[in-house]
Amino acid sequence: MPSEGGRRHPRNASLGEAQLLETQRAFDSVAADYDGPRGNNELIQRMRLTLWETVHHEVPARGHLLDLGCGTGIDALEFAQQGFQVVATDWSPQMVERTQARAIAADMQAHVTARHLGIQQLDQLDARFDGIYSNFGPLNCAPDLRAVAAECARLLKPGGKLIFSVIGRICPWEVGHYARRGRFKRASVRVTRGATAVGMNRHTIWTYYYLPREFYRAFSDHFSLESYRALSLFMPPPYLVDYYRRRRDWCERMGRLDDRLGALPVLRDMGDHFLIVMRRR
Repeated sequence: MPSEGGRRHPRNASLGEAQLLETQRAFDSVAADYDGPRGNNELIQRMRLTLWETVHHEVPARGHLLDLGCGTGIDALEFAQQGFQVVATDWSPQMVERTQARAIAADMQAHVTARHLGIQQLDQLDARFDGIYSNFGPLNCAPDLRAVAAECARLLKPGGKLIFSVIGRICPWEVGHYARRGRFKRASVRVTRGATAVGMNRHTIWTYYYLPREFYRAFSDHFSLESYRALSLFMPPPYLVDYYRRRRDWCERMGRLDDRLGALPVLRDMGDHFLIVMRRR
């Protein structure tokens, strides 16, 4: 989940193999401790629950799911324990090892298949799925969304759903947080058109930022847009969890505004992330 800004890649350049490997190394470097502060982060868990509820609503019970960018397998294990069959993929081999270990520890190997596979490598899969989900922005690192869309259409059964949590372009909390500190370059990093180098653990994640309908355009040949909503618009984004803990009651009230208003026009185009649902035509 990219969270720090850095240098910018030329607007019309694509993420080549070198940039993909940089991103892989960044996530490998944090895999061992990824569930530490993130696993205990109430704001991350709140966003995670929204995706879980949406998947349960959109995908038939006990169906087959594909997880794009599974991380350490928290989502995959949750769905497996609810009766789904999950193929969990990630570009980071260290993250895949964590997912495998999590499935073994929970005795869920029969329900979770973990594969070292990047989103740019979906042509290596030949299964069919009832739903495909991705949580906390792995698709922001995909160099060619139109190719991803075509592969998702191939892998989904007719009428199957995509449920993606994507890092958005307009995050009022982020702009205000960094602008108040005079870090104006950091405050404006999401407006970049093209790949942006995002720092994590002294490594680089090459990241694209999107408005919801800008993101959907890459999928529109194969999918109809069902819905989208803001995540962490009124509620602070996850990297401000210390602020949340100091002002928990007030932030929880803001969170209720997210729940009530986050799907409204205009407001749904903002937020730290957005949750988008698309249906295979």
